[in-house]
Amino acid sequence: QVQLVESGGGLVQPGGSLRLSCEGSRSFRSINAMGWYRQAPGKERELVAGIFSGGARTNYADAVKGRFTLSRDNAKKILYLQMNSLKPEDTAVYYCHMQHIFSVEGSPVDFWGQGTQVTVSS
Repeated sequence: QVQLVESGGGLVQPGGSLRLSCEGSRSFRSINAMGWYRQAPGKERELVAGIFSGGARTNYADAVKGRFTLSRDNAKKILYLQMNSLKPEDTAVYYCHMQHIFSVEGSPVDFWGQGTQVTVSS
């Protein structure tokens, strides 16, 4: 099992910044994909930013390009999402996701954090 602990959410005014953190309990050496998703009330969960194919590519949702930055600290096993120029439409519960492949012939296994609320409001 992999435990993911998220932090950094909260209430911020429009134009402000937040940094989300997601600490994993397993080494990133077995990571196949990792990222952040969000779900607003009444909407489906959507990808915000993710690292895929073992780190070969990074994708951002069009709505956050140029404002959000994904980064990671492999030694500390932490995934970050720096969010700048926040807008009210960024309000959602943000979920950390990590996908591990534990052996050469193993299948990908998905793990999710508990979610952290981000509210952008004046």
